[in-house]
Amino acid sequence: MCPVVDLPADSSIRRILIIKWSAMGDVVLATALFEDIAQAFPDREIHLDTQPAWRDLLFADDPRFRRILAVDWSRRTNRPGQVLTWLRQVRSTDYDLIIDLQCNDRSRFLLALLRLSGHRVRYLLGNRRRLPYDIAPQEPALPAHAITRNRAALAAGGIRGLTPRPVLHVADRHRARAQELMKRCGLVPGNYGVFLPGCNASGHLKRWGAARYASLAGQLHLAGVARIVLIGGPDEIDECRQIAGLCGQWLVNLCGQTGILDIPPICESASFVVGNDTGTAHVAAMTTTPMTIICGPTDPRRVKPLGDNVTTLQADLPCINCYRKTCSHHSCMAVLTPMEVLQHVQKAID
Repeated sequence: MCPVVDLPADSSIRRILIIKWSAMGDVVLATALFEDIAQAFPDREIHLDTQPAWRDLLFADDPRFRRILAVDWSRRTNRPGQVLTWLRQVRSTDYDLIIDLQCNDRSRFLLALLRLSGHRVRYLLGNRRRLPYDIAPQEPALPAHAITRNRAALAAGGIRGLTPRPVLHVADRHRARAQELMKRCGLVPGNYGVFLPGCNASGHLKRWGAARYASLAGQLHLAGVARIVLIGGPDEIDECRQIAGLCGQWLVNLCGQTGILDIPPICESASFVVGNDTGTAHVAAMTTTPMTIICGPTDPRRVKPLGDNVTTLQADLPCINCYRKTCSHHSCMAVLTPMEVLQHVQKAID
């Protein structure tokens, strides 16, 4: 067992940097950890190092962060320039504690360079027991959910994991926008469901399929659900259009019409949410609305959104969790029938 360092009790820690880049779903999932850190250090100055897109879409109004650093690591040009920019940004502030929630080769390399450059940071916390971290836990058995690994890292620093679901700060303008959409579309709180039927284009095998979603929507409508709402981004417009074309006027297609932070207020008034393994599911998971996530090629033990209101559904096949990008049969999704998903959803909301 590794000894626990009680970082919150160290009053000399005044400035903290949290590192989390990655995909949107992973960053949203990590907001529960951001909240744990903010609660543990209520009177300290906290900065966030994330991607420019998430700075603008997710954290522009977040009061937890005094400053947001953002180097666009998604751009694969001028890596030396990006590294120098990152070092310059981090060296401009005297951080007492850096919490690395990314913990990949790049973040470890950058933190090692930071130390080699002579910049002193008293504590470096990560989820792996290797350089350059001062504080890290015993590594859990794999596969482990990212939240499990990073909560173990925070616990090694005496930071308690208490937050049950993602925490995003939704500004009044987003709530007003959601209310406007709900009123325009005739959405009555408690009498509509939300589908998140897409995912990014590169992960198309994670999609259950337009025809199956349309069939499920029809069965739910016959069971008394007044409206089904489709939500998604630019990569999912065609998928949602196909579903809408197979359903009646009771289906509301909002794909491409919502901002990221418009989604939680719409989902919190719904009676249920059904979705694929997609980033918007993690955004919706900040609500307590019952949610069913359909998994196939990705492992629900690793990708499930956070919250006791979230359940996953996956076929019992030898090829599940393959994480492939191409497949000739897509059996993991094909064998999950709309009736099976309907029964799962009805059980979740009972």
